[in-house]
Amino acid sequence: MATATLTADGQQPVKGSGRVLILLDGSGPSLAALQAAAEIAVTRNAEVLGIFVEEVNLLRSAGYGFAREVGGSSGLVRPLQIDVLESRTRMLAEQARCSLEQVMTSHGLVQALKLCRGRVVEEVLNLVGPEDLVVMGRVGWSGIPGARLGSTARVLVRQAPGDVLLWSEPHPRRQNRVVILLNHDQGANHRAVQVGAALARNNHQPLTVLIRADASGDQAVTGGLLAYLQGEGVGAAKVRWLPMGSAESVVRVIREEGATQLVVSRQSSLLAEQGADVLLIETNLPVTVTS
Repeated sequence: MATATLTADGQQPVKGSGRVLILLDGSGPSLAALQAAAEIAVTRNAEVLGIFVEEVNLLRSAGYGFAREVGGSSGLVRPLQIDVLESRTRMLAEQARCSLEQVMTSHGLVQALKLCRGRVVEEVLNLVGPEDLVVMGRVGWSGIPGARLGSTARVLVRQAPGDVLLWSEPHPRRQNRVVILLNHDQGANHRAVQVGAALARNNHQPLTVLIRADASGDQAVTGGLLAYLQGEGVGAAKVRWLPMGSAESVVRVIREEGATQLVVSRQSSLLAEQGADVLLIETNLPVTVTS
């Protein structure tokens, strides 16, 4: 497996913690996520590492005579040729390098591009640390046509050691709220609340905390959350208790709240349930899954 790290001036990037990692594959969703990654890195004063992975399984498949590819727009079926595939991959990698440099330089950010050959999930997990934020589009160029959540996104939201942002362009809504989804009985709530509070404060947005619980609302918990959020500079916040219902019912409430961003802990029972994909797909919002 060969890797290379490049900065805009050809130097090795400065090592540090709390980086913003952006997955690039030349697809529309990954390029849209690039701008979001830059804005986040500015607020965090963080280095940016772009990651481009040549998918080894795809390259290997081109070695079989029966391998075929289907044009995404034309629908034409044609042989999957190794030389064509490698040429296309080089072109996409160069596009990724240029896009990363252009966007990050315009924001005055230190940035580097890591070029890898392997399996995407494995390469990302080898690079990311607990303090890093991974930013990615919901699907890549190699995803199933019409898919709304790619296989890489499905794995990384569960296995990454740090936070993961699944980016999609938020649609303007009347209330324009940040929504945090919590469990009443799990200890990973603090990180989710911390991230949600920072989003609301930095973007000057109101915030709603949704708590899924078997029992009715606990006034001590509600008061503690509101006091914490006020101390964090969140001007408009509320807490709403939800029964332990299905993912579909949670999605309905998120829509009722006029959410434009969602924050949920990786330890949330809802992500452990079969309804996880429903939550991540049907909300169609930028979703941050916290550690």
